[in-house]
Amino acid sequence: GLKNSITVIVSYVLWGVGILMALHVIGFSTQSLAVMLGALGIGLGFGLQNIFNNFFSGIILLFERPIQVGDAVEINGIWGEVKKINIRATQVQTYDNAALIIPNSEFVSSQVTNWSFKDMRIRRSITVGVAYGSDIEAVRDTLLEIADQNSYVFKYPKPNVLFTDFGDNSLSFKLRVWTDVDNCLTAETEIRFEIDRLFRERSIEIAFPQRDLHLRSIAKEVLEVLKPASDPQNSLEITEKKT
Repeated sequence: GLKNSITVIVSYVLWGVGILMALHVIGFSTQSLAVMLGALGIGLGFGLQNIFNNFFSGIILLFERPIQVGDAVEINGIWGEVKKINIRATQVQTYDNAALIIPNSEFVSSQVTNWSFKDMRIRRSITVGVAYGSDIEAVRDTLLEIADQNSYVFKYPKPNVLFTDFGDNSLSFKLRVWTDVDNCLTAETEIRFEIDRLFRERSIEIAFPQRDLHLRSIAKEVLEVLKPASDPQNSLEITEKKT
């Protein structure tokens, strides 16, 4: 990133000096240049604001370097890698191999998430809910075991498990692991596969929404129709209560 910034800034300086020398050779005086700059200022006021805004935003990006070539960034929910910072716009290549041409001013005036700013490590969280009555110690140990055996998960900082909530239908756990930006999605996918496999093997039930239906009153005609459903093999049980 530093090498790219220096290269672009030096090229801008050389272009500027070259243009001034060419104008001097042609015969433009200092007064003529002042007139040209005045005309340029008028043009800036009448419709070149965006062009100059993006140009100077690009200069700011090159000097401050909040983003650099090779960084993994997230813009409006889209992940991509910065490929080139040009005069007017920055080229970002998404992980779906699409090229985004983003005006430089967007990086200066809008919120951009840089996932690899000075550090390629990233923490990811995998949430899972288990049924009430599950052995929560076994749940924690299984999740930590899965994290320890995954080759993309860093040993330090160590993975940890949070018991986050008593939900409506489940006990909620969150496995937090550290990995790198390039392999974070692969790590999450492999961990979820292992969670499903080991939970099945160890009879840990992954919860799903359940609702109990209580009927306070029911017409006799409907009750007669539903009474056969009280068979033990059926899941619906009807109890007649006199009121």
